Amino acid sequence: VLFLLVVAFVSILLIGSYREPPGGRQPTAIVPGKHEEQAKGKDALLTGHAIAPKLRNATAKAELGRAAWKVLHTTFARFPEKPTDDEKEALRSFVHLFQRLYPCGECAEHFGKVLAKYPPQVSSRSAAATWGCYVHNIVNKRLHKPEFNCENIGDAYDCGCGDEKEAKAES
Repeated sequence: VLFLLVVAFVSILLIGSYREPPGGRQPTAIVPGKHEEQAKGKDALLTGHAIAPKLRNATAKAELGRAAWKVLHTTFARFPEKPTDDEKEALRSFVHLFQRLYPCGECAEHFGKVLAKYPPQVSSRSAAATWGCYVHNIVNKRLHKPEFNCENIGDAYDCGCGDEKEAKAES
């Protein structure tokens, strides 16, 4: 009987130590002190070297480029006209990380040089869309492709979301 009481007591102590604290689990850093280092190195994270190697397949590179520009221009077209500071920083960070993680390392390095000279404009939807068109034309010029008329950028990258119809129905 004494043995069973001791086992029960030890079990209760062990089980009790695994309870969640009041308010639920709190996230913990995997490596102590890493969060502070990451916060300090944020700019390095956003402006570091391209991660992927060179993409040698020309067909894949062209398809990827078209898809990437579609994602970027559609993102800019869907950005708020009056973004919060948090939304501005989110878009700025997204563009820089998009460049670093782009699957064609050679393309990413070239685009990184463009970003260094012409940082993303995130003050409004129109500023982001105009900036996106401007840097797209810089890339097009480098690749000996025709430049795009930036006045029509909204028409060229319509997401097909139907927001215009909803806005008219609400008014």
